[in-house]
Amino acid sequence: MSMLILSVDSSATPASVCLYDGKVLAEYFINTKLTHSQTLAAMIESVLQITGIKAEDIDVFAVNNGPGSFTGVRIGVSAVKGMAYALDKPCAAVSTLQSMAYNALAENAVICACMDARRQQVYNALFRITDNKAIQLQNDRAIAIDALTEELKAFDEQVILVGDGAELVYNSCKELKNIRLAPDNIRFQRASSTAMIASEKAERGEVISAATLMPSYLRLSQAERERLEKQKG
Repeated sequence: MSMLILSVDSSATPASVCLYDGKVLAEYFINTKLTHSQTLAAMIESVLQITGIKAEDIDVFAVNNGPGSFTGVRIGVSAVKGMAYALDKPCAAVSTLQSMAYNALAENAVICACMDARRQQVYNALFRITDNKAIQLQNDRAIAIDALTEELKAFDEQVILVGDGAELVYNSCKELKNIRLAPDNIRFQRASSTAMIASEKAERGEVISAATLMPSYLRLSQAERERLEKQKG
């Protein structure tokens, strides 16, 4: 029996919300300069209202809990924690990078998910897509663009770049003939892919409580790095 999932992504500039029960019932995607604190609650309310579904009918609340923008990830996780806690419902924490790979399940290729982490780095993970399944090749990480470019040189098969860091990586390795950018419609993370992963997690019993749902940043924020540097000085 399929579960009703409400999923949220606000880990970068785009934001999206999806209602899913084995198929996408509704999805709201926005990619503007408006802040997630301005848009996310209205997007959640909109998909519930237009489908006639009540928040208390949701079985699992899911969110891309990182990596990504520190502020964006925090807003998405806080929204899901609040709803799930109030309704005493379980949560599913989904890697932003894995959710991007799920956009490209129709491909037979290596998917290089990369989000701009500033300072000439990206948040990254590599996935091999075979028979509509995404096999992760290493843990989520923060890596220098130059180092990732060197890794990609080892692949003979087609490599597709997704994420808001895709162009940064492509500009570093576009001389490699097997590297290409994903088209816009599958390049950025979407809550529908988050929901698909959450559904698989729920079937395996890999859900968590609202209290234990936390962001996964992969590295310290700029403010924290500056504070540590001052302490060392």
